Amino acid sequence: MAIATINPTTGSTEQTFEAHDAAEVERRIAEAQAAFVALKSTTYAQRGEWMRATAEILEAEVDDVARMVTIEMGKPLGQSKGEVLKCAKNMRFYADHAEEFLADEKLDDPSSVNASSAWTRYEPLGVVLAVMPWNYPLWQVVRFAAPALMAGNTGLLKHASNVPQSALYLDTVFERGGFPVGSFRTLLIGSREVAAVIEDSRVKAVTLTGSEPAGRSVASIAGAAIKKAVLELGGSDPFIVMPSADLEKAAETAVKARTSNNGQSCIAGKRFLAHTDIYDEFARLFAEKMAALKVGDPLDDATEVGPLATESGRDELAELVDDAVAKGATVLTGGTAPDRPGFFYEPTVVSGLTDDMRLVMEEAFGPVATLYRVADREEALKIANQTTFGLSSAVWTNDADDEAFFVKSLDAGAVFINGMTVSYPELPFGGIKDSGYGRELAAPGIREFCNLKTVWKG
Repeated sequence: MAIATINPTTGSTEQTFEAHDAAEVERRIAEAQAAFVALKSTTYAQRGEWMRATAEILEAEVDDVARMVTIEMGKPLGQSKGEVLKCAKNMRFYADHAEEFLADEKLDDPSSVNASSAWTRYEPLGVVLAVMPWNYPLWQVVRFAAPALMAGNTGLLKHASNVPQSALYLDTVFERGGFPVGSFRTLLIGSREVAAVIEDSRVKAVTLTGSEPAGRSVASIAGAAIKKAVLELGGSDPFIVMPSADLEKAAETAVKARTSNNGQSCIAGKRFLAHTDIYDEFARLFAEKMAALKVGDPLDDATEVGPLATESGRDELAELVDDAVAKGATVLTGGTAPDRPGFFYEPTVVSGLTDDMRLVMEEAFGPVATLYRVADREEALKIANQTTFGLSSAVWTNDADDEAFFVKSLDAGAVFINGMTVSYPELPFGGIKDSGYGRELAAPGIREFCNLKTVWKG
């Protein structure tokens, strides 16, 4: 795949970039290693000062950076601005809490291990490679980079090839905030060059956000090299609506969950399971609200849904819907790609799903929702857990027994009650099953790429 900005609204190529050759990759890895030697000896206070300065740069440049993001991957401009500001918030969060999260932990009773004292301490690993996707071209990176740098690690970024301007912006922004030269370096390389970087002895770990096949590949390479990996992969999250729910609010939130970021979010609600007692009303509200969304130029403030990021992504989404329709599914709204330039697809709701349809088991990465009628909470749980994914989930209920049942029984990294899944700096984020392993954000996120060292003193 060429390293290029292809505007998904028009389909035209805005800018192309030359891939880094082997010599340039070597130079950048060496820079990151040298920066680690310098960074690990600095204080949390110093790193925090640099991280807050970086957040201030993002906030000052929010308009230009957001426009760049929208042109590269197509999300509505307001959502791009929100992404930029969320990155700044995450930077400040770790600037404020890194020292607390990585503080030494003393054993209360060292005599139990025949010691006068014993404790654990967290130490940075070194250079960490991040392999990141295009759907949140800044946030996906910063939610790794902010804790990694605050812990004293340095980072290398292999970004998706269709967001090179975002990748190059991230290559400089931490340095502009004051971090040592080389603390965070972008590698403009293809996927075939990733293995060699992971295998490099200076690279101590890798994190990937992306598809399940990409995760399997990176994990196998890291495993062979005996290196730590954190994986955040695909999701096909259930959004369950029970009889006690506020249906108007549930439907409104369901639309936002399914179409935010033009439907291109791993943690978005994708499979909507409505109890039979309220199915008809929820289906009506959901379809009506999806149909009312304004699809158009993402630089227009009135636009609610923009184009898919790539032509291949739009075509794959259309294939999933067409396959379901050919096998008997019903389209309640949408179901076609508009006849216009760019990579657009209508907000769509599909019902009447059967197990032979690809849409039942595969992730729909775009504004397409599947809607199921369920007889009771046990059937809802069965359908919710039937996929190989386990990223997040949402349950709409005001019944305490239903809430407890789903919180305990859903196979997912998170359960959101009466809301949609959102990632917060304060909460750990990650999945199970084929959605990956490890956690980002909160205290677990900063500890993932640290050596937990035990110290015993006689």
